[in-house]
Amino acid sequence: MSDNAILCDIGFIGLGVMGKNLALNLADNGYTIAAFDLDTEKVASAIKQDELERGDNPQRIFPCTSYTELLSKLTSPHLVILSVPAGRPVDDVCHKLIDAGIQADDIVVDTGNSLWTDTVEREKNFEGNFLFFSTAVSGGEVGARFGASLMPSGDRYAWTRIAPMFKAIAAKVDDATGKPIERHEPGNPVIEGEPCATYIGETGSGHYVKMVHNGIEYADMQLICEAYNIMRTGLNMTPVEIAAIFRKWNEGELHSYLIEISAEVLEHIDPDTNQPLVDIILDKAGQKGTGLWTAVSSLQIGAPSPTITSAVYARALSTLKGERVVASKVLAGPDLSEFNLDKDEVISQLHDALYCSKICAYAQGFQLMSMAGKEHGWNLDFAGIAKIWRAGCIIRAVFLQSITKAYERDEELSNLLIDPFFAGQIAKYQTNWRRTVANSSLMGIPVGAFSSALAYYDSYRSETLPANLLQGQRDFFGAHTFERADKTDGKMYHVEWSQAARPIVKV
Repeated sequence: MSDNAILCDIGFIGLGVMGKNLALNLADNGYTIAAFDLDTEKVASAIKQDELERGDNPQRIFPCTSYTELLSKLTSPHLVILSVPAGRPVDDVCHKLIDAGIQADDIVVDTGNSLWTDTVEREKNFEGNFLFFSTAVSGGEVGARFGASLMPSGDRYAWTRIAPMFKAIAAKVDDATGKPIERHEPGNPVIEGEPCATYIGETGSGHYVKMVHNGIEYADMQLICEAYNIMRTGLNMTPVEIAAIFRKWNEGELHSYLIEISAEVLEHIDPDTNQPLVDIILDKAGQKGTGLWTAVSSLQIGAPSPTITSAVYARALSTLKGERVVASKVLAGPDLSEFNLDKDEVISQLHDALYCSKICAYAQGFQLMSMAGKEHGWNLDFAGIAKIWRAGCIIRAVFLQSITKAYERDEELSNLLIDPFFAGQIAKYQTNWRRTVANSSLMGIPVGAFSSALAYYDSYRSETLPANLLQGQRDFFGAHTFERADKTDGKMYHVEWSQAARPIVKV
């Protein structure tokens, strides 16, 4: 049978690293793909990879040279998946598909890292031309190829049509243990276990949840980096020694993908210098925006997320390398030789600090999603979200099994910190957490994420905060008014401060 006679299940546009691997994942799960990219070499690369992996089996990915040809090779109604850079490229492709003759009941799925508000606008803009749907994807190159965490949102009818496909290519977990079921073998996908793909909700909610996932990822990574820095600077440990500690931690409560890969990074030797590669990598960190978007959203909504925000600031500070080099020669810090630390004790304290801070980072992320859901009318299932993050995504960790159970116990849980399990865990480990923050401060080792997480915890558990004085200040210079603690009617009061007069009700 010739290529022209074959009708494919899915049209795929964008064959970069993520797109190519998603297409191969789909092919492994029995779907035929009509593939297009403006860069014909990327299409050729996907075709070649398909040939190598399928052996003598029938062709699964078919090249297209235009949008019109791509649509002509698809079964009707058409399903087209986009894996193109976020922003204008998504809109450009959608308009090209309209020009090529896409129909109103066809579905176009954006799998890129789009800003959630852009997704909402696109659904409105393209209504009547086709069904615009979005599926946020986490897991990087390997996740795309062998099973990612997928966060779909949008038209419910579209979801019923594409759910079997996404559940097939998603990462899988053993639901009893919460641990990933992984098999990185082309042509032999994991079909057992629970898929890490569930309908998130209305348009934009999936990309919002993915945005918060990335914000938590920023915090988790920064916390690990601060733990590394304490061992490297405060204990003068080598990268290989620190890697061994991380591997040990990975056997318990801190078991996660990020701890695992951190150990691998620390063990890697640079072939050019024969030195630990981590010592050769320049200490300037980049970002693609999702952490920043999370921080901005938390400020806009009023959901306190200081550890996530601190992680974003840490990356910003890292980019000031030139200034930091100058400042290091001008600004004084403590003399580390004065500290006589017990290595094993510090490492034990650090483990507990990382665990408690991680709990707070996730608590902030889930509270942000909860407040955003209420503001935008999204009925988010937090147990379901925790479940699909147990495998495939960057923040996958055994820790998420406990979060799943917390929200299964109480669907209306306002904050993870007050769940009995997590409240008990922090009560058990908080002393070492406090010692880590205190000792790091005394030694002059920056721990913005650790300390912000601790301040968040102490603020959240405080019945009374100094915001009463703050409200008095605001009323003094701006007549902003305040509520009274001895009144329950919600009325606002104001003081004529210059006359020291008694409070009067401000109507």
